[in-house]
Amino acid sequence: MTVFRSSWNAQGAQAQARREAMLARLNALRSLEQRAADVSAKSKPVFDKRGQLLPRERVALLLDPGTPYLPLCPLAGWLQDMPDADKSVPGGGVIAGIGIVSGVRCMIVASDSGIDAGAVQAMGLDKILRVQEIALQNKLPFLHLVESAGANLMRYRVEGFVHGGELFRNLARLSAAGVPVVTVQHGSGTAGGAYMPGLSDVVIMVRGRSRAFLAGPPLLKAATGEIATEEELGGAEMHATVSGLGEQLAEDDRHALGLAREVVAHLGWPQPSPPRAFAPPRFDAQELLSLMPADLRQPVDMREVMARLADDSDLLEFKPLYGAQTLCVQARIEGHEIGFISNNGPIDVAGANKATHFIQRCCQLGHAIVYLQNTTGYIVGRDSEQGGMIKHGSKMIQAVTSATVPQITIQCGASFGAGNYGMCGRGYAPRFLFSWPLAKTAVMGGEQAAQTMRIVAEAAAARKGAAPDAAALDAQSARIVEMFERQADAFYTSGLLLDDGVIDPRDTRAVLGQCLAMCREADARRLLAMQFGVARP
Repeated sequence: MTVFRSSWNAQGAQAQARREAMLARLNALRSLEQRAADVSAKSKPVFDKRGQLLPRERVALLLDPGTPYLPLCPLAGWLQDMPDADKSVPGGGVIAGIGIVSGVRCMIVASDSGIDAGAVQAMGLDKILRVQEIALQNKLPFLHLVESAGANLMRYRVEGFVHGGELFRNLARLSAAGVPVVTVQHGSGTAGGAYMPGLSDVVIMVRGRSRAFLAGPPLLKAATGEIATEEELGGAEMHATVSGLGEQLAEDDRHALGLAREVVAHLGWPQPSPPRAFAPPRFDAQELLSLMPADLRQPVDMREVMARLADDSDLLEFKPLYGAQTLCVQARIEGHEIGFISNNGPIDVAGANKATHFIQRCCQLGHAIVYLQNTTGYIVGRDSEQGGMIKHGSKMIQAVTSATVPQITIQCGASFGAGNYGMCGRGYAPRFLFSWPLAKTAVMGGEQAAQTMRIVAEAAAARKGAAPDAAALDAQSARIVEMFERQADAFYTSGLLLDDGVIDPRDTRAVLGQCLAMCREADARRLLAMQFGVARP
């Protein structure tokens, strides 16, 4: 066993400054998450009057008490619904996460109908598509708590209508793959929203509250002149007794969620794998708050991060003297054998070759790979170009693309340039990808981008025989730096669904443990796939 010997002084002034910066960001993160809950909760008097539960109450009642729950994409849509950071409401109008229901690990998606009556938001649609992908890849039963006003016609976008079809396609794919799809229809499902129960394997409806129709009374009258009530067109009793769309008829939200738990209990689905025997890290997880700097130009030994995530802080480094700035380390997390890949500097020729070798070795052993991103990218310069940086970096990217084991990415610090690609960024489809609050993602740093454009402008002026306008160039540089810094921010990128959520560094080991367990369970589970999804009579 090779127990890591830390040289980090977690009580030093530098560590304390980093800790304070991280805690400030975590407070901002929790405030944003709470904002979405508070905005939704403002509808409580309306829900109480209707005898309904708020969306977050529904999710809480569905889950087994005291079991782990992994929220997904809580910042979706941040600054995309409006540019005002003080008013933007994150979440995309959707609550999503992975939790235990009747002993079964499930993907849970709930319309946040406390906000705009659950109207579908652009990033909310993308969020649902992402969690559907996670459910399919990890073979998780898909539980959908639906109450949606449908598309907001005042904000209609044709691309939203077209891409929205993928949501329904994914429901069919899940069912056909053998992954159960269970819908609790708490309220309305109109037009395209009616296909959410229509494409589910089991539908539970609530008497007097559930509605599902292709055209509600207003649209029906406008389109055909026909006049009909909501109950006649798509009420819960009608669907349970006449159309056959509903399998179960509940009396209220609580009854419906109880029925959903019974349905899951009767799936005969494998239980989550029992915990493996492991020793916790030898270092306090609290120290993870003090490792990453707000100024990403400050160096970090990423072995210090690994030692606070790995079982017993046992790290076996691969080729430690070759390509030393690229770290490849064998370890365990909650008993799961994994390979860490991280960066203590730019990825050079030796580092790219080493990482390629290590990825192939992990595939040979069947060990999942955990990327801890902290890179400024692949090294540039005459020597590296002549040394074949492009072809060797490309080998690493090919290895990441073709790896046969689960890959999970944590963006801890910098994620710049093609380093984002080589370290399994979003474009390389890791099973899961989470960010730490101080992480930054960009093609390059803002100052580098500004300086690049300044050099280009000065060269253009010189070719024309003119003197560069220093004041204009200074203003241009300031705009470029601001633009890059704003878009590189972890909250902003998470709002664009470029990760699966921003997490507290102290929770990283638990999050990785859940993800690794899901990957192992999925790889071991045999689905009874069909040619088509379950079709209704």
